[in-house]
Amino acid sequence: MTRIGWAAGAAYLDDLDLQHLQRAAERAGLRSETVVWDDPDVDWESFDAVVVRSCWDYVPRREEFLAWSRQVPTLVNDADTIAWNTDKHYLRELETAGVPIVPTAWSVQDEAALPEAAEWVVKPTVSAGAADTARWRDATAAAEHGRRLLAAGRPTMTQPYVDSVDSEGETGLLFFGGRFSHAFRKGALLAGDEDPRTLPAMKEDIRAREASADQVAFGAEVVAVATSLLSTAPLYARVDVVRAPDGSWQLMELELTEPSFFLQHTDTGADAFVTALRERLDA
Repeated sequence: MTRIGWAAGAAYLDDLDLQHLQRAAERAGLRSETVVWDDPDVDWESFDAVVVRSCWDYVPRREEFLAWSRQVPTLVNDADTIAWNTDKHYLRELETAGVPIVPTAWSVQDEAALPEAAEWVVKPTVSAGAADTARWRDATAAAEHGRRLLAAGRPTMTQPYVDSVDSEGETGLLFFGGRFSHAFRKGALLAGDEDPRTLPAMKEDIRAREASADQVAFGAEVVAVATSLLSTAPLYARVDVVRAPDGSWQLMELELTEPSFFLQHTDTGADAFVTALRERLDA
């Protein structure tokens, strides 16, 4: 029987997605189990596929996580994709390839280098769950936040705060095996001028959302561009988009490593993922 391992962080074994995926795998006749990614006793070669899921504790241990990913022969998404996607500098490559992203300044060290805006979001380029991320109305505080991260050896990204997040939220688009599966709405997460959040702050305002045709088309194009850049098609991709001031769509993040699928908000998503996984194994 085909054996699937869902790779998770030890502190995140209760992630709801894991429960939905396990049940969907069982319905499909697959044997699956959740395994801790840094458990030295796991025999990774015993799995037909190892799927990275709630490994949110990788952020302060990225090099260890990448070394682990290279040692798992059947990992999806694959180790090269994970290395590319766990540092948000990937957005620069997508932008160069023509994908509209939220305007971003990299490793800002003083107020003069801040993008023109009324508010800014400052975050490290290696982060998850909005850890060490904050929204600032005060330019001095925004620049100081960036300098603190840089002094700790952590490159940063600074973006104008996108006002549409407060009114309509972000839209997360899930693609499994290159096919659109479902969408969700993520409400505003950051209040202004508050200290940065730290792991494991994963609570978010999530609701189901019916994506528009143009959102789905935008997400599919982002996945296609990433596939071209990586020379491989990701099994799963989450494309987080926001509405720009001119009404067009902009990419907030493309998550190919450990994104929540929010399967509790869809009746078909878990089965769609397992179908895509079986197709990948049978190819």
